[in-house]
Amino acid sequence: MTLIIDVRNIKNELELRRALRPAIEALRQGGIVIYPTDTVYGIGCDPLNENALSRLLALKGREGKPLPLLASEVEVVKRIAEVAPKAEKLIRSFWPGPLTLVLPVKINFPHQVTFGRPKIGVRIPESNVARILAESIGGLIVGTSANKSGGEAPREFESAYLWAKDKIDVAIDGGSCPIGQPSTVVEVNDEIEVIREGAVGINNIMKALR
Repeated sequence: MTLIIDVRNIKNELELRRALRPAIEALRQGGIVIYPTDTVYGIGCDPLNENALSRLLALKGREGKPLPLLASEVEVVKRIAEVAPKAEKLIRSFWPGPLTLVLPVKINFPHQVTFGRPKIGVRIPESNVARILAESIGGLIVGTSANKSGGEAPREFESAYLWAKDKIDVAIDGGSCPIGQPSTVVEVNDEIEVIREGAVGINNIMKALR
């Protein structure tokens, strides 16, 4: 049975951390959690736990596509990925926020995260819930949207929960996600390649790089 944690009216960070303890414990034990972010609801697990990753991918029906990660702080991102000057500029301009950077990966993740690719998609969200969850399991949490692969990413808790309620361990109700659309995804090489246009406009990205 899925445990529901309601954090909609919690403003104090200490109280929030206390409320999230069952979700944190579930993640540490290899569980799967639905949680609110600044963009849409995410479904996540420990990105180093292969069993949890396999469960999550089966639930989403996702095959062959790398999983994006959410990080608790910039130091964590620099530990796992190469951050070139262009990426550094984008980080300063848009994090925490709805921009995912695809960067050269520096450490070995399970195959289900990268599918053998030398890159990792990562961002720092403007969401205390997401950052606390990531921090509690080493600084990173899987940050894919809480829906069947190819479906519409949910802004509201009810949509995310009803989709997966019997197949996950904890669901965190944070109300409506403020942005309501997925992050923009860009790959940072010598040139900037837009993988997905989302909450951050491409013109704003180019302006930040000038």
